[in-house]
Amino acid sequence: MAMDKLVPSMNSVPVNRSDDVWLVSDPRRVITKTFLPGEGEFTNGQTRTEVVISRILALPEKEVRATLQAVFDDFAGRHRDLAAVFEGNFAIATERHEQVEPLSDEHRLLIGAYFTHEYSIEAAALGNPSMVLAPDQSGLGSGETRFILSLRAVGEGHISSIEFRSGVVGADTVITIDELSHHVAIGSRAAPLYDADFFATKLGELGALNDVSRAVLDRLHSGFTLTDLEEAIRALEDLGIDRTISYETRRILHWLASSNYLISFPEHTDISERVIFPYGPTESHGMEDVRLVRFVHDDDSVVYYATYTAFDGFQILSQLIETTDFLSFRIATMRGKGAHNKGIALFPRKLDGRFVALGRHDNVNNFLMTSTDVRVWQDPVKLQEPERPWELTQLGNCGSPLETDAGWLVITHGVGPMRRYSLGAMLLDLDDPSRIIGHLKEPLLVPTPEERDGYVPNVVYSCGSMIHGDHLVLPYGFADVGARVATVVLDELLDRLTP
Repeated sequence: MAMDKLVPSMNSVPVNRSDDVWLVSDPRRVITKTFLPGEGEFTNGQTRTEVVISRILALPEKEVRATLQAVFDDFAGRHRDLAAVFEGNFAIATERHEQVEPLSDEHRLLIGAYFTHEYSIEAAALGNPSMVLAPDQSGLGSGETRFILSLRAVGEGHISSIEFRSGVVGADTVITIDELSHHVAIGSRAAPLYDADFFATKLGELGALNDVSRAVLDRLHSGFTLTDLEEAIRALEDLGIDRTISYETRRILHWLASSNYLISFPEHTDISERVIFPYGPTESHGMEDVRLVRFVHDDDSVVYYATYTAFDGFQILSQLIETTDFLSFRIATMRGKGAHNKGIALFPRKLDGRFVALGRHDNVNNFLMTSTDVRVWQDPVKLQEPERPWELTQLGNCGSPLETDAGWLVITHGVGPMRRYSLGAMLLDLDDPSRIIGHLKEPLLVPTPEERDGYVPNVVYSCGSMIHGDHLVLPYGFADVGARVATVVLDELLDRLTP
């Protein structure tokens, strides 16, 4: 693959776009989801679910077997272990509907099939990539680096989820994307151990720390489970608190608990199969703009953090993903004044014993924040305001800062006339990132004619870059159609950023 398209930027910093790396949406990438029809009651008092099950049970055995076999013939090649999917959805569909007698395996699987549907995770768009050094760097040649790429996939109803790809950057900066698996998996979800102090603080931010929620928290230990929470909520009636009074508080408690969870994938799955699909009510309309960072603690241990924006159709919530192996993920809510908007990007290590992050607290300017807790961000300080024509509407970061000898390199985005998104860059002092060393006066990257048309026209956007040798490797999305990768000679960019 040749990086054969040389496009000078308006700053005369040459940007190499790869013509060979085009990641575009593919509607064939489908997951299975539980399908439950509307639960209106029929005149005989049965729900729609009960009516469908009754119809299936009325089929002759021969037709049951034939219908089930036809389903497997048509769909088994599209999903791993489809029988297990059907068994799981059978259990969900019949959870509230007792059967008079045990059912055959064929009946169970066929009922499960009727309450299953496919969802195309990329049907609408693909983009907003973020790139990090992969945990496993074994088996590579001299000068090669393996990376992991996250992507925002958008499906029906504009619901976005998180996908991954892997690949290698060669010694000559040639980028190769690994072969894509034909299967997609959404993993297994579990409840974590919750923190009572964190719950109390977040409830306060949500305006829900009242007598009812305090009565629940008073019955919980500092670390509690979902079962503990449910028992504490049920105990409200023992205290004489009517359900009509406690309804809204109980709803918020469940909302907050379900927004914090664990998700895991089988070890045999390829990373391109793993999709983090919205589970919690806070992200019912999508998980947006993941910003990955390979974080190195003071003891040299490595963890991958990723911030993202959860959207429920009305409001947003800043969330944090944590993993060490891209097999098991912990999803947690962030809190604090600085975590009330989009675009939080963590620095890859602590500075003076504190976590550091960029944010966009007011949705317009770049802010700097520090904290002793990676999930709590208070007191953002304004770092950069829109000054140039290509960014006057708003600006923000395009992922975590990259450490160089000259300073912290930050790729930025700006919104200009006709809502065109362009990418820029600034350089922050290594020891004092509140000090800007320099910034580009013109964009580093703008949409080309072949990139400007799509689901969202005139947009290039990135959520995280990587340094490979003497090059910046910059993945970016275009027009919400797909993603590409560009490279920039690092010294040439730093020279433009250094007075």
